[in-house]
Amino acid sequence: MVHISLTSLAFGVAIFSSALAFPTYEPLGLSERQLTEAASNKGGPGAKVPPPPPGPPSFTGTKLVDDAKHPWQPTRPGDIRGPCPGLNTLASHGYLPRDGVASPEQIIKAVQEGFNMESELARFTTYIAHLLDGNPITDLLSIGGKTPRTGPDPPRPAIVGGISNHGTFEGDGSMTRADAFFGDNSAFNPALFEEFKGFSNRFGGGFYNLTVAAELRFHRIQESIANNPQFSIVGFRHLTLYAEAAFPVTLFVDGRKTGAQAGHLDMRSAESFFKDMRFPKGFFRAAQPSGTDPSQEIFEAHPTVPGRNVAGVNTFTPDTSLGSFTDSCAFYTQFANKTIKGLYPNPTGVLRRNLNINLNFFYQSLGGGSESCPQVFPYGQN
Repeated sequence: MVHISLTSLAFGVAIFSSALAFPTYEPLGLSERQLTEAASNKGGPGAKVPPPPPGPPSFTGTKLVDDAKHPWQPTRPGDIRGPCPGLNTLASHGYLPRDGVASPEQIIKAVQEGFNMESELARFTTYIAHLLDGNPITDLLSIGGKTPRTGPDPPRPAIVGGISNHGTFEGDGSMTRADAFFGDNSAFNPALFEEFKGFSNRFGGGFYNLTVAAELRFHRIQESIANNPQFSIVGFRHLTLYAEAAFPVTLFVDGRKTGAQAGHLDMRSAESFFKDMRFPKGFFRAAQPSGTDPSQEIFEAHPTVPGRNVAGVNTFTPDTSLGSFTDSCAFYTQFANKTIKGLYPNPTGVLRRNLNINLNFFYQSLGGGSESCPQVFPYGQN
């Protein structure tokens, strides 16, 4: 049964509202040469058949993850970081390739190993990011911006798309990143982090918790409506606004904390993740597989419908055409049939094959099949 639930939401995704033309493939990670090669049965140099996703790790309890095997290292020239503090931290500690370019398999393993992220959520977030922003031919994704990649795998320069591409995986209303309308939507924003700390002091006694998350989430939405003429939380972004507010509570709090300390993130640890991209010294991951369970509580504190500013600031207009927090099955159907089909209108050869494989992996992460939310096949089942 499909259960596109709040435990299967992720790091902050916005969705395209209209079909995109063929030339837009390149920002997503495909060059014109690769598009030509994709029509063949081989797909060109670097082409891969996407392997099945890894399952849950054998041990899912808390453990030290800031360990000797995964020392923090500063970024090197050419290393990529992006809008997600969790992925940035995993790359800086070597759970992901330190250059910031990884396969879906590597990302799924890393978020489970480093943060004890729940297995379905790990697969869900990874495949939706890969479908929207990755290179489906070479099976690679950047955790930041698009970049040329050289080296033995693939054996020649290949464009790799990344999650900083606004309007795909990255979206408006982030708690520590600016909206794309104002410039850099990927880098840590000190002014927004001061808001993060201010709300934590005001509503959480110096800690970020679910009460803080609810108030800050609502504030950032209202702030963007009033200042960003292009503000949009349509489709999946409407769901993930609340998921990303939950992550600091479920994934960034040391797994050894219990009782009154559980679910409370101190500001020194928050700064370590959001600004420094590193685990706090001696950090233990969550005590059990975790994700976005508290999202419902955050949403219910200040329910907000999906929508966008349609004619400048303060013109927010509801738009539920691509699903919402309360209609996630509509999101899945529209995502496959409209968004992905809009990005790749007529794929052939290896490109079509790999898109179908990844769409199937994505659907499987939702929990199976159901008459109420059946699997859809925008490119057929073969």
